[in-house]
Amino acid sequence: MRQTRLVANWSPLRAVLELVRDQVTFTWTDLDDLVGGLPRSAHEHAAFWKGDRSGWPGFTTRDVRVGGSVTFVRRSAMQAIPPRPTPRASGPPPTCGDVSADVVLAGCVKKKLDHPAPAQDLYISPLFRKERAYAEANGAPWFVLSAEHGLVAPSTVLEPYDLRLSTTPSAYRRTWGGNVVRQLKTIIGPLSGKVIEVHAGSAYVDAIRDRLHAEGATVAEPLRGLTMGQRLAWYGQAGTALVTAEGPPAALPVPESASLIRLLENYASAITPTDFLATGGSGLRLPGLYSWWVDREGAAALTAGLGHIVEPGLIYAGLAGATRSRSGRKSTNTLWGRIRGMHLGGRHEFSTFRLSLGSILANARDETKIDEERLTAWMHEHLRLIAIPVEDADALNGLEAAVLADLNPPLNLDKMPGTSRRRRLTDLRRAKGGKKARS
Repeated sequence: MRQTRLVANWSPLRAVLELVRDQVTFTWTDLDDLVGGLPRSAHEHAAFWKGDRSGWPGFTTRDVRVGGSVTFVRRSAMQAIPPRPTPRASGPPPTCGDVSADVVLAGCVKKKLDHPAPAQDLYISPLFRKERAYAEANGAPWFVLSAEHGLVAPSTVLEPYDLRLSTTPSAYRRTWGGNVVRQLKTIIGPLSGKVIEVHAGSAYVDAIRDRLHAEGATVAEPLRGLTMGQRLAWYGQAGTALVTAEGPPAALPVPESASLIRLLENYASAITPTDFLATGGSGLRLPGLYSWWVDREGAAALTAGLGHIVEPGLIYAGLAGATRSRSGRKSTNTLWGRIRGMHLGGRHEFSTFRLSLGSILANARDETKIDEERLTAWMHEHLRLIAIPVEDADALNGLEAAVLADLNPPLNLDKMPGTSRRRRLTDLRRAKGGKKARS
């Protein structure tokens, strides 16, 4: 029996790339889901990813890691994007002339919050913040090396602890190193041929270096032999900036709309509602901007209910905590309060975004009103979000207008030009949702 050949549908990717200003990184799984299955040649031939292809017109690719991730860069922005700094590698040389990291490991530090928080937020020293920024900008998977817990995913919530690996007995460090390498193999598979880039003190690197070499990995140590001041300066030369990836970034004190747009449209930084709630609000009890994204299956449901095409990708953007434009009064709302309490809080009367989604889905199911519990479950299953804290609440209204004008999210109504799709959404909201939502 003849097998049906898998043909990727590149239209959703093109739709997402149209919203991208400079570059965006997709995990292999997300990209595969977006196009309905990558063709066999994408897995087997490096030439597939070369050049300006019809699947991603106007873009080229860089940092292609088969099975890992792909970065798309707009050709007109190539001159503005600096190359990633090349780390110094120790041990056996890589099998190719490129030592781009497959995994980045960031060492824990003594200075921590005094309450439980995701690992990426628990450590608060300037050095760790720079380590995190570099790891997130790198685009490869990254983990924290914890003296107490071993290998830790950035979103894993940890209690504060007081243990430095350098002060532990050598037997503890040997056991710790073995556990870290085993954890890493469990998560990413065989380490042979992979480049593991380590940003940590000598106690951490010494405990795992030989074990990684024994597994066939190359260990890159860009900070080896540098003093603390030299390490901080190295990150400054690397040009890293803290952006959203599996959690909230540091607040932007003097934001520009262009930089915010790049952060809000970077799908690689989007997290699930579950991961958002797992932060407990750490770093998010501030004003700011956010964007919501829908997967392919969710977009199909929205298309069916709205009667207009909704492509997978960014569908909504908004703000929280802006100074009220008429009265000049400061708002007490925050990203955490807006998204947790209103968008995911179970009441469409308090969220225009929730009202829109609920009305569309109710119409798709031929229901007369919004099913709140079912809507919340649908959002957790099909949506992701990016939240960007911004300290300047006075500037948020103007920034939101600039962001919306550039991104043009299909489910935004306020501050947006009228279209047949938005008129249809307005009608559905009146029919299914009743009175107007507050936010």
